[in-house]
Amino acid sequence: MPKIEKYTQGTPSWTDYGAPDQHAAKVFYAEIFGWTIYEDNFMKMDPDAPGMFYSMAMKEGSYTCAIHTQEAREKEMGIPPHWKVYLKVDDVDAVTAKVAGLGGQVFAGPFNVFESGRMSIIADPTGAVVNLWQPINHIGAGVKSEPGALSWAELLTREQQKAAQFYSDLLGVGLDSDMPSPDGGQYIVFMAGEEGVAGCMTMPEQVQKMDAPNHWEVYFQVQDVDATVELSESLGANTVVPPMDIPEVGRIAYLIDPQGAGFGVITPESM
Repeated sequence: MPKIEKYTQGTPSWTDYGAPDQHAAKVFYAEIFGWTIYEDNFMKMDPDAPGMFYSMAMKEGSYTCAIHTQEAREKEMGIPPHWKVYLKVDDVDAVTAKVAGLGGQVFAGPFNVFESGRMSIIADPTGAVVNLWQPINHIGAGVKSEPGALSWAELLTREQQKAAQFYSDLLGVGLDSDMPSPDGGQYIVFMAGEEGVAGCMTMPEQVQKMDAPNHWEVYFQVQDVDATVELSESLGANTVVPPMDIPEVGRIAYLIDPQGAGFGVITPESM
């Protein structure tokens, strides 16, 4: 599989997971995705918090994502465990400076992450939180859209048009709404040039009934969605969306891991 050398602005380039039990999360995901996880090899998350390390997952020699212990402040705020999405930007200071004027909110940054990159944490006008990442020595995932790697990221929101326009204005991505959504509405694809890089859809009614906040979610590519769901369930995961086929996309499913974080799996139609 070719190694990715750079990402276009607006592309989800990285994801990481803050788990209540970091070790258990590493065991679970390594089993279902075949990752090699290097224990504490990348960076210490917080010099004042013993054991707070950022562990990198690799697939065939390339970084795919990371897992760390959930930060105490998130627990105190009642934020559930979740996979976080990082969108690549060319100039994080310049992009972050536009957020408030477009109706969003800046929670943190911009700030340096050692020598790896510079980032900020923002929320769009509908409240969905996402990270902006300007790489220095760490571009993000070195492999993508391959089995065991991040394949897709999408925004679920109750205000689809408002959110989509925000990201278009902020990042310069185009908006393609030609694809129907599984729930019958329109699915908006964020376009970086001719490439579809992320999605935005109206949050399904059954998810809204769960009082889920507007949020970004991730999908990992697998060889066999049904087999991955079966294995995940045997390891303690719960299936929210059972395996289903989406025309021109592939076969997908969505699960909740044993610690409560949601993640999707996909086998593209082209495989």
